[in-house]
Amino acid sequence: MQYSSELIHTMRQALETVMASVPAHQSVFGLKAAVAECILKAAAHGQTSYDGLVTSASDQIQAMISMLS
Repeated sequence: MQYSSELIHTMRQALETVMASVPAHQSVFGLKAAVAECILKAAAHGQTSYDGLVTSASDQIQAMISMLS
């Protein structure tokens, strides 16, 4: 799937925002990649707003941490 440069920028910003909200003691190996994948999936399903992408990833962050721990 191809994304516009604007959407890619928005997805990167969303990724950095979500990762900044994760406490250091919960930042497990592979978490950033899992969050990025979540954001990509949300974008593929039509979610293109910054707030929507952040919410999509934030809603699943604890499950991702548990899975990767």
